[in-house]
Amino acid sequence: MAGDDGEDIVLSELEDDELVLQMHDDLYDGLKDEITESVNLLLERGWTPYDVLTKALVEGMRIVGIDFRDGILFVPEVLMAANAMKAGMFILRPLLVETGAPRVGKMVIGTVKGDIHDIGKNLVSMMMEGAGFEVIDIGINNPVENYLAAIEEHQPDIVGMSALLTTTMPYMKVVVDTMVEKGIRDDYIVLVGGAPLNEAFAENVGADAYCRDAAVAVETAKQMIAERRRSNSQATGD
Repeated sequence: MAGDDGEDIVLSELEDDELVLQMHDDLYDGLKDEITESVNLLLERGWTPYDVLTKALVEGMRIVGIDFRDGILFVPEVLMAANAMKAGMFILRPLLVETGAPRVGKMVIGTVKGDIHDIGKNLVSMMMEGAGFEVIDIGINNPVENYLAAIEEHQPDIVGMSALLTTTMPYMKVVVDTMVEKGIRDDYIVLVGGAPLNEAFAENVGADAYCRDAAVAVETAKQMIAERRRSNSQATGD
């Protein structure tokens, strides 16, 4: 990897602060091997897995998310960045579980019944992981039973549904209505996304919000979880 002056950067020779900034750049450029090496270096230097996650990886993906939202980066570049992030997470995930590090929140996400599109969903999953969420991706073509089973098993904060076909969009209402019938709708934040959707549609099906892209999904999820935790702590008098 070459620096601005064309000379190769030796990651192990960088001070911690410089290394973290370099990791932001390497994530941005989708450099998996460099991210793996840097994560290991910080851990060897005594960094906690949680600090490596938040200060290096999450912060780097936040920068990627901003440029994606602003149209500076496009889907292929974001997927490369997310894959580099995944390489770092592969090392950190078991360590985070061991240390019981706090997570931002948990999300179950899937494409609805009849729809097999998954690029948008995958992008949201990766960006949410990149923001420090635990993500359970239940894949494509999901009937309501799959959502209910995943909700019961994982008890997420957020349920995410994706659709790219106008014919499959109405199925989102089936899922939300079933959650209402079972008396569990208000326990979860429901986010919907996909090219043909809009805010009015999200409101009509009873979702909490429509997210037009992965960067918006991350911002919306963080905001809604913070609001929910705030109101919960006020309700319990904390």
